Amino acid sequence: MNLNLSRKLCLYSAMLLLLVFTSGCTYLGRETAQVQQQDHLASAEKDTAPQYTISWTMHQNIPVPEDAEMIAYIEDRFVVDLEVWNLENKRYEELLDLELAQGKIPDLFRIRQPHDLLKYQMQGVLAEISPEVLEQYAPNIVQRIRDYDSRYLEYGKINGNLYGIPSINQTNIYRTPVVYREDWLKQLGLDVPKTLDEFETVMYAFAKGDPDGNGKQDTYGLSREGLNVVFGAFGQSVFTEQLYFNEKNKQLVIGALEPEMKKALTYMQKWYRDGIIDPEFITGENKGGYKHLSHAFINGKIGMTSMGNYYHWNQEGDYSVLNENGQETPVGASFNVNELLQKNATAEVVFGSPVIGPDGHSGSKGNNLLMNFIAIGAEAAKEPGKLKKILEILDYVSANPDPEEQIKMEYGLPGKHWNWSTDSNSFHLLYPYNRMENYMNMIGSSIGMTVPGTISDNREKWAASAGLTENGIYNRLEVATPALIHYSSELIRMRDRAYISIITGDQPVGYFDTFVEEFMDAGGQQVLLEANHWYNP
Repeated sequence: MNLNLSRKLCLYSAMLLLLVFTSGCTYLGRETAQVQQQDHLASAEKDTAPQYTISWTMHQNIPVPEDAEMIAYIEDRFVVDLEVWNLENKRYEELLDLELAQGKIPDLFRIRQPHDLLKYQMQGVLAEISPEVLEQYAPNIVQRIRDYDSRYLEYGKINGNLYGIPSINQTNIYRTPVVYREDWLKQLGLDVPKTLDEFETVMYAFAKGDPDGNGKQDTYGLSREGLNVVFGAFGQSVFTEQLYFNEKNKQLVIGALEPEMKKALTYMQKWYRDGIIDPEFITGENKGGYKHLSHAFINGKIGMTSMGNYYHWNQEGDYSVLNENGQETPVGASFNVNELLQKNATAEVVFGSPVIGPDGHSGSKGNNLLMNFIAIGAEAAKEPGKLKKILEILDYVSANPDPEEQIKMEYGLPGKHWNWSTDSNSFHLLYPYNRMENYMNMIGSSIGMTVPGTISDNREKWAASAGLTENGIYNRLEVATPALIHYSSELIRMRDRAYISIITGDQPVGYFDTFVEEFMDAGGQQVLLEANHWYNP
């Protein structure tokens, strides 16, 4: 072979091998870079992927959308996936129990009725919360409760172990208002009654004196919620969702069993017979929809009620609020008053004090400051670190020490849902959110628990000036006992059947004594024994 040709062939082969080698290296380099890039992206996705999926229960009047922006805000901040259970507040226990029956336990477990804490703990669906862990991961909640009254932390304990974080509503220091149709009083030439005898005169006039001026006898004095004010004139509260306990001689008693109730029932039986009490009092004043509306009052059927809370009854101009521009403006009529005025534009309402009974007692129903408990679902505690993460989120959304962030957690985004006012010490909602009911559910804000804090809102100042901090009748037993869980449903049914049968005349007033004996034999004795063991340990 020609030497030059051989050299050329060798050189060509070498170049070919070099080309193949370098091409292979380039390909391998690209492949390695792609793998490294994919690994980096996977790592980044892993870092930002939700660490936990957390099911969350909260107070809701309307469902929270899946894409609610404040839920997304919290998810991004804590790298979690929040699943809000849309359980309507009015049917909360019913809907929650259906979920539990299917083996589903919420991770953040709202217990709407404080007495149900023990029930759910006995069902094994709650996790025990270490006080040290609570202190570490929800320090702001713990401090706010301690600053108010540290005893409430003990209320969440069962057999010495903590299962519930107490949610305290300071505005419950304002009892339910006593409301009259002021235009009816004027039409009849009557004043707001102060004593039970004056109250009786007004009720008869409302039923018999044609206060609406339509020439028909189609009105009544009062219905179910108004009857509680009459019971209050004898020192007790009866028609309630729970058994109300009162203190007598340093012992707890069940208000519905007190002998003074016979006197109250004597009045009521006579009033019912004379057509003063709405015959539909048995089914209540609300006929559906928002549960604090008294449709009997709104529709002009009765002239007195004690339904709902104080903020369901403010009239236009009772106090001032900030409008969307941050300017002071008179508040508009709310809830019951607004609905009433839509039915009758000339209607007027006025607050009265709970009427004073023959022995000097007076009062209207008060809602306990211990509003509910927040617990952790039993399954959440089985996933390492999840309980701590839930507490961390709960603390952030409920008791954030940063004022702006706390407002954000409750009302939404600054500049969109609200803005600081001129003095920067207050804020105002922006249009259209300031005119939208339940917008906080719509955006997924206010998912935390109620904690104590400073009350300085104009609405609360107005409530205090109306005397609503006085003469409230509160349940002195704020927790459940095993006997109460076991017997209370039937005992409440017995109470209501007996009271209704006496008021309607189906039973004589003397039947009250028989009812008390049957009540005690049906578990009331054990309930009372355990209640006093809690009250006087």
